[in-house]
Amino acid sequence: MNVDWSTFWPRIVESTGETLLMVALTLLFGSIIGITMGLLIYVTRKNNILENKVVYQILNVIINIIRPVPFIIFLVAISPLTRFVMGTTIGTMAAIFPMTIVASFTIARVVENNLVSIDPGVIEAAQAMGASPLKIIFTVLIPEALGPLVLGLTFVSVSLIDFSAVAGTVGGGGLGHVAMTYGYQRFDTSVMVVTVVILIVMVQLAQWLGNTLSRKIMRR
Repeated sequence: MNVDWSTFWPRIVESTGETLLMVALTLLFGSIIGITMGLLIYVTRKNNILENKVVYQILNVIINIIRPVPFIIFLVAISPLTRFVMGTTIGTMAAIFPMTIVASFTIARVVENNLVSIDPGVIEAAQAMGASPLKIIFTVLIPEALGPLVLGLTFVSVSLIDFSAVAGTVGGGGLGHVAMTYGYQRFDTSVMVVTVVILIVMVQLAQWLGNTLSRKIMRR
């Protein structure tokens, strides 16, 4: 069954907008939560400025549990929680909830890894000048890790485009839903090709934007 493209393009445009909305909101909320967790897990490490073994171990264990779980399995596993929080498990907004959870823990680990690479001497120098832990976080840690962090967030953005397509296959909306409903289930190769091309373009644009922004930051 072939799609009438003269009437189907508006559906493609709408689905592209849904995918962009999922990725943008997930990246926003995930960054806020993930950067906070990443900073917390770093500063509470042994011999760090806010050492706290209990906080560090709890965060470390939770991240290690969530991150290896394939997204499609995680999406289905927390569907009761998604329904409780969002009121439904179907639609674009419902898909953002599990995507944000996964993105948060991924970003937290990215942030931690970037912060670990910072020269300890820089932190020691700030401490020697009497800087408080909060001041060290905002004037030393974040500026030092900002360039690599942008690259890390770019990597996460590309993953979120993938996650949005997966969410679409189980009622999350977006291009994944179009590809599954109108392409795979109706055996229409043209729909699959168009959605794949759009997703590839999104990935390339996200990668280009992240690389460009990171280079500008690291040149300063």
